[in-house]
Amino acid sequence: MLAATSWAARLKAGLARTREVLGTDVGTLFGRRKIDAALFDELETALLSADCGVEATRALLDDLRNRVKKQGIEDSVALKAALKVELLARLVPLERKLETGAHKPCVIVIAGVNGSGKTTSIGKLAKLLQGRGLKVMLAAGDTFRAAAREQLAAWGERNGVTVIGQQGGDPGAVVFDAISAATARSADVLIADTAGRLPTQLHLMEELKKVKRVIAKAMPGAPHETLLVLDGGTGQNAIAQVKAFDEALGLTGLILTKLDGSAKGGVILGIAHARSNDPKARPMPLLFIGAGEGIDDLRPFVASEFVEALLD
Repeated sequence: MLAATSWAARLKAGLARTREVLGTDVGTLFGRRKIDAALFDELETALLSADCGVEATRALLDDLRNRVKKQGIEDSVALKAALKVELLARLVPLERKLETGAHKPCVIVIAGVNGSGKTTSIGKLAKLLQGRGLKVMLAAGDTFRAAAREQLAAWGERNGVTVIGQQGGDPGAVVFDAISAATARSADVLIADTAGRLPTQLHLMEELKKVKRVIAKAMPGAPHETLLVLDGGTGQNAIAQVKAFDEALGLTGLILTKLDGSAKGGVILGIAHARSNDPKARPMPLLFIGAGEGIDDLRPFVASEFVEALLD
């Protein structure tokens, strides 16, 4: 219970910037006041300022207005409860638990742009999976950045996890060797780091595709998960990142980091709306969120926890 309470408190603290924008701490939006056009205008401004995005905000407010009319809601306290319902309707479909038991090892590829918190998230994910009793190994597939191998090795030492890597060299070869090692040592999970890149760096995106092809040759059916790490402070650019990396790699899910500090958590709503309203896009689960610097500050995304931390 202590750990759960601690995470709830950390998540609420991490979303402080978003709460401030929405006015939920001081009651500027959800104090006892009559529902009118001015209140909806203020709510629209708040949602846009929280990085929800124009289209997602418009759709949310349209549904909220319909709910207000249908249910005869007359004050902003009830409006806040109705907003929770609408947010949950959009965010619950993003939930998906990471299942690793169907494959041994379960191979997880982690991608993302430089500075998104990719390598740090790998270290935290390794710790979380170890907490489930799983044997985890890491592959230092980011051979592009000089300090990446050392950074991953530091996380491996901190967690007591074996890291397979080599100085320089081909990232595909590193991951190939890591799969062989993980299989030989009966590891439950292999998490492969990759070089950070922007979607516009086409040559690097091609290299990432090559790494994925090498993995499939080393272990048919792998990788079993391909996760994109997003910086919560990226704003609406996160939607473009999801689209570009998904087209290149066929993502299976997301990790959203850095929701503490200056980040605004409304981007989750924007991602959910963009995917659900694109007929060519597959649903994109949000598997984990990070709301702090601690090793335990990466947790599975639970929509109800997120909404409660945001609005209460």
